[in-house]
Amino acid sequence: MNQHISHLRQTFRPLDPLKFRHPDITAGGEARARVGLDRLDTLWINTGTLCNITCANCYIESSPGNDRLAYFRLADALALYDEIAALDLATREIGFTGGEPFMNRDLLAMAGAALERGFGVLILTNAMQPMQRPGVKAGLAELAARFGKKLTLRVSLDHYGRANHEAERGPGSWKLALAGLDWLSAQGFAIAVAGRTCWGEDEATARAGYARLFAEHGWDVEAGDPSRLVLFPEMNAAIDVAEITTACWGLLGKQPSEVMCASSRMAVLPKGEERPVIMPCTLLAYDEAFRMGPSLAAMLKADGGNFDKGSVKLNHPHCARFCVLGGGSCSAT
Repeated sequence: MNQHISHLRQTFRPLDPLKFRHPDITAGGEARARVGLDRLDTLWINTGTLCNITCANCYIESSPGNDRLAYFRLADALALYDEIAALDLATREIGFTGGEPFMNRDLLAMAGAALERGFGVLILTNAMQPMQRPGVKAGLAELAARFGKKLTLRVSLDHYGRANHEAERGPGSWKLALAGLDWLSAQGFAIAVAGRTCWGEDEATARAGYARLFAEHGWDVEAGDPSRLVLFPEMNAAIDVAEITTACWGLLGKQPSEVMCASSRMAVLPKGEERPVIMPCTLLAYDEAFRMGPSLAAMLKADGGNFDKGSVKLNHPHCARFCVLGGGSCSAT
């Protein structure tokens, strides 16, 4: 068992089964917090849950055998881009996540179409074999030549040391990820890195460690910039966490507008279904209780259950642990 997962299981209590059951009321009888969509700054597209590796603690359980989300299709992406324009949503960024996005043969076409329409594009990748195929490299280089820094690749590097990274992603994954980053850097791509905060280090120590690694390889990534080195809080929906009430905003000194679902949504294509589904965020890819309809227009009108005219009721452990208490966000800013 992965060391940091074992530590989590031994240290924390299991989730109270009375929590996160009612969309409007917490287990303690208080009003549950909700977050409205202030703006659709980022539209995420889940390219599919298939991945070239199996991580020890992947929040979406991606693997070479998990196809619960089918490969997203170019035609569906184009329809979403058209809908953004028709609804005048002023969306800044299209993000691609997975699974491993480069396993989807439509990825470069979807990214290119988004760039042509003026969106910034963020691709999350492990930078391993799927990205390093010659045809993919050629396609990426062409997009970079045309659109420059409008295209960013965020590479998952779980720790600045090989041992911890490979504890999560498996033997040999470190060398391959670094080779991918070296190539991206040599080609002049805009690069970001995503790490984890599960190693018992404070943030300053982690950022200093990454800074040394970046300097050693000559990668143009500012370790002190949270948008270039993103350190994600760990997620485990089976571990107990406080529910977020309307009173928590004042107690925590936070605003609903700071939470990821105030500015982003995600489109997924569930296996066996003909149309994409809009979900509140990248963290809730499967939960049918959080489906917001087959289009962005339907999402803006979603009402009932975990939604209220498009607002999201924070009725899931990830809402509390990752977004509100952890301060996490998957977007580039």
